[in-house]
This record gives sequence, structure tokens and C-alpha cells, in this order.
Amino acid sequence: MTAAALGALVTFSSRHSRPFLAQAAFLASSSSSLSSLLSPSSSSASSSCVWNRSTNVDARTIIVSSNHPRTSHGSTALRWNTNQSRIYNTSPTDTSDAIGDLDQQITDKGNEIRALKSAGADKSVIDPLVQELLALKDLKNPKPAAASSASSSSSSSSKGGKKKTQTDSTEAAAAASEEQSDYITPRSENYSKWYNDIIRVTGLAETSPVRGCMVIKPWGMSLWETVRDDLDKRIKEHGAENAYFPLLIPKSFLSKEAEHVDGFAKECAVVTHHRLTVDPSGEKGLIADPDAELEDPLIIRPTSETMIWNMFKKWIVSHRDLPLKVNQWANVMRWELRTRPFLRTSEFLWQEGHTAHATREGAVEDAVAMIHNYADLCKDLLAIPVIMGCKSPSERFAGAEETYTIEALMQNGWALQSGTSHFLGQSFGKAFDVTFQDKNGKESDVWGTSWGVSTRLLGALIMTHSDDAGLVLPPKVAPVQVVIVPIQPKKNDVEGKAAMDAALDTLSEELKAAGLRVKVDDRDYVRNGAKYFEYERKGVPLRIELGPRDLAKGECVFKYRVGDEGKTSVKLDEAVATAISGLEDMQQRLYDAAYQRLQKGINTGVTYQEMKEALEGDEAGEFDGAGLYLVPWKCNAENEEKIKEECKATIRCYPFEYNGEGAVDGKTCFYTGEPATHMALFGRAF
Repeated sequence: MTAAALGALVTFSSRHSRPFLAQAAFLASSSSSLSSLLSPSSSSASSSCVWNRSTNVDARTIIVSSNHPRTSHGSTALRWNTNQSRIYNTSPTDTSDAIGDLDQQITDKGNEIRALKSAGADKSVIDPLVQELLALKDLKNPKPAAASSASSSSSSSSKGGKKKTQTDSTEAAAAASEEQSDYITPRSENYSKWYNDIIRVTGLAETSPVRGCMVIKPWGMSLWETVRDDLDKRIKEHGAENAYFPLLIPKSFLSKEAEHVDGFAKECAVVTHHRLTVDPSGEKGLIADPDAELEDPLIIRPTSETMIWNMFKKWIVSHRDLPLKVNQWANVMRWELRTRPFLRTSEFLWQEGHTAHATREGAVEDAVAMIHNYADLCKDLLAIPVIMGCKSPSERFAGAEETYTIEALMQNGWALQSGTSHFLGQSFGKAFDVTFQDKNGKESDVWGTSWGVSTRLLGALIMTHSDDAGLVLPPKVAPVQVVIVPIQPKKNDVEGKAAMDAALDTLSEELKAAGLRVKVDDRDYVRNGAKYFEYERKGVPLRIELGPRDLAKGECVFKYRVGDEGKTSVKLDEAVATAISGLEDMQQRLYDAAYQRLQKGINTGVTYQEMKEALEGDEAGEFDGAGLYLVPWKCNAENEEKIKEECKATIRCYPFEYNGEGAVDGKTCFYTGEPATHMALFGRAF
């Protein structure tokens, strides 16, 4: 045998030195060195090769496993460039042993990387190891040879075809590598990419097979559950009761409220048939059955006002039935072309409250009270300061007479609408003929409100507090507030192990008894460094380390996610009290930092031209952007649209705090120079 077909791994380096790999066919040359290794005299030898990944993408090593007498330990290395090369696997004849060994190498390499990151190692040290890890994973799950052959054959058919195949494979490899990478783009480099990286590497959510929809993973869902549980108590204290209404709404219902249908028409997903059938021609597989078309198409709810007010008509007869307040926790669908996880997706989770009242004053009071509840939720639970105010007429909810909002400021200087409450007037009552008999027996139309927050709050949480190391969670919202990581005694130390187990049980139970959410991570197959790295990424507020030496001194070691950068030794009998006070302090410090950023981020006393120039290059990916602008303004929808076109800024709200009596006396609009009607808060927004 003078030549052999050898599988190879080809590396493609990316912008951040995170290589992408794709298989390619490699036909060995008949050079004397290679030919001698694969000579007929060694025809019984078992031969295979791998192309080694190296810190230098041009350094390649082929390992040939063989029983040839010239090889050492059954393998020979042929090096094109030995600079910083590392040999990982010599492809043993026993496949099961090889796979098991490869699994162990992958595990060890991953733990090594996590430990280095946890210790704050430099990126230049970590990157080569990440490359090695990716190479090992590619060796374990190679592209089928047939596919590789087909790709090679196709690419060689023509110059143009070759270019297209290489481009497609590179893009596919890049996408696959991106999914596996644990790299977090720094905020200063690309804030939008940083946000997406945080969601991916911390396991909050990921994309789904349905375009525009996301899969909320357990860590993300546990955050939403914490928000839901806290808010549900507030809603019930507000006087509302939970109910559930259908997902599907007759199209005719939406048509009853003109402004409402106009506002949601372009976002509606429509069900037109009630069954599928097999295409008679066999060309299209399953198709909507032409005989099953619905007479009145159904809308997947974008919001539930129309369905709920249809039910209110049945439930409200007398003034004794008012006020009526219901809330539902549900999912809704609003078709989106441009999506961001948690911030804007076609399907999302939320709560929507709907109330009916006998008087205008009662309805307005309800809507305003609820927006205060949302602001309190953000402050108390999420440590997010917000600005409360009214929306401008052009930004109001479709069909509302007034929309109240809470606006939060993200780290890049953009605003995020985080909750809304709407005074609906009598529009929905009249559209659905909902009336009641007052105390004098007179028939009157009811007044209504609706209010809601969604999983968008999780986006606000991420972008308000997190850093380049990962998620940062205020203790009150964290699914796990304290993680205890034991440093186990030696395996043969039975007494030490028993003492450690007893101490862990006591400490965890005392912390739980104090009302803290605690996890003990005693996995013996994961190194402690990897555990530290994992919980830092996930934003667990407090890590407690406990080892034999600590136990002998009656101590444990505290490490907070933010704030105190170092580790602190704490007496075991003082651990609970110290943890409680430390977590309370962390919650307050996170709020204070966000509040200072909000105050610093509001620009005042500027001209329109100054705002326009500042916002011209202010994109979502820019970190530490221009911020918000509080300016005197004459309410005018046409001018508002012009500003939106010129610098992409919108009126976030007319803040309550800055629009009291006499707030605009003597002030002129910063855009037209006319007498101002409001103090308006302008800015870019997600």
C-alpha cells in the first residue's frame, strides 16, 4: 500500500479564536515516510488518524495507530508543525475503550477550563484549552464519512459549487460552535451580543423550532415563577381573583372594538381550519382540509379584553356586582418579525388583569394603583428602579383613554417598558353592551381597566444587573440564594466524611429554617472549580465553601457574587445571621447602583439638536449609550412621529414626578418653541 485515505479535521479560526471544525477528505501522499509506515509488510496493522487541534491553527499532527515495529506504543506522530502541539488520542483498536477515554478527556478538559476561569485566568491561557475541548468533541461526534465524501465530490464539481459548499459548511459549523461555546462577549464590545450570550451560557432560554418563539429552560422558568408568586400575592391584595379564559378568540369579537382591532390586526395569528388531511396529489403531505374551513376564523389571543368583556356581560347586572376584578396567568401570541429573547417574542408569558367599575374615578384609581404595584415589585423584588408616568396619546394601548407605564433604564442607556396599566373608559363596555343598574335603578355603562406585565421583566433583570462574568441576581429573586460547596475529606477518612455530612446537614437546615433558598452541591464527579464557575455564571448570590480544615476551626468560607470581591471566613454558629444580613445588603447595593445609573442617565436642559446628535449613533449594541432626555414638550402626534423618524427616539412617558401642577409654567417646547404642555422623557428603547 503506497497511499491511504485518512480522515482529517480542518480548523477554521473565528474572530475570538474560537475555532469551528468541519470534516474534509484527505488523501495521503505517497511520500517515503508515510508510505513506509503503511507498507505491505504492515498490512495487518490497524491504522487510523486524527488531525490534532493546536493553539496555532496551522500546527497539525497526524497520529497513526499501528502494530508496525517502527512505531512506539502502537502509534507514530507525523508533524507538519510541532509548535505547541498536543496529542489527545491515538485511536485505540478497541472502539469502546477509545470512546470511554475520549469522554473522560472531554470531562477533564471542561473542568480544567472552568477552574481556570473561576480563578480569573487570562483569556490567552484559556483560549487554547477551549480549542482543545472543541477538538475532542468533534472527534467524538464526527461527520459521517458518506456525507464528507459527498461534500467533497460536490465541491470539486465546479469552482462555483465549491465556493458555495465551503461557505455553507463554514456557516453551519459556526452556528453549531456558537451553541456550544461558553464565551460571553464583553458589554463594551457588543451589548446586544452580550445579552444573548448571558441567556445562552446561563441556561435561561434558547431558540425553538418555531420561529420567534423561545424555550424557557428550568433556570429561567424558576425566575419567572418567583416573579409570578410575588406578584400574584400583590394582585390578590389588590382585590382581583384568578381565572382562565380561552386561547382562541372569534375574529368577530375583535371587530367589535374598532381601535382595538386596528392596533392588533397586523400581529394576529389566525386559525382558519379545524382539521388536516392528506394532500390527494401526494405532493404536499398534510394540508388544511378544504371542507373544514371555519365560518368565523379564530384568533390566537394577542390579549384577552374582547373575550373577558364578553363574559363580563353575563356576570354584571347590578351595582352590587361591581367592582369586578379578574386576573389570568397565560401565554399570548403577537406575531413579531424581529425578536429578542424575553424582550420581544411572538409567544410570551404574562398576567393580564381586567376590571369593571361603576364610576370613572373608581376605574382610574384602580389603573393608577396597579402601576404603583408594578413599580413596587420592580424595586422590592428585582432591585430595579423605574420611572412611572403616562404614555403620550400615540403610544397608548389600542382602545385606551390613558396608559400608565413603568420605564426602566438598561446599562446601555436604552429604556425598557416594563409594565403597563390602562384606563379603558367605557369603550369595551359599550362595544360588548355591558351595563349595570345603579342604586337608583338607572341602566349605565361600566368603566374598565386592564393591566399586565410579562416575561419581559426577566430581560430587564438581566440587563440591569448582570456583568461580563455572567448573570447577577438580586437575592430576593434568585431561585437559589445560597449554594454550599463542600470540599470533601479523603476517601478513606470515614470519620471526616461523617463529620462533614453532619455539618452540611446542620448548616443547610438552619439556613432553610431562616427562610433562605439553599442548595448543597455534593456532586463528586465535578471539580469544585467547575462548580464555582457554574454558580458565578448563574448568578447565585452567595457561595459557602466548607472543607475539613474549615470544619476543624468551626468555620466556613463566604463568597458573594458581587460586592465583596474576596472570600471571608465566618464562624459556623454565625453563618445564618451573616448570610441574612449579607444578602440584604447585596439586594440594597444592587438597587442603589441601578438607581444612581438611572439618575445619571437622565439628561436635562438640552436642545433638540443636541439630543439628535447624541442619538444618531446610539444603537442597541453600544454600551453606556446616550441615555434618556427629560425635556419640555408640546403634545403633538405629528411632531412626535417626525422625531422618531429623525433620531429613532420615542416618548417613553410623561413622568408623574415631573408633571405636577405648574411643572411647565413658562417653559417652551424644545422642538417647536411653543408653550410646553408636558415634561416628556425621550429616548431609544427596546
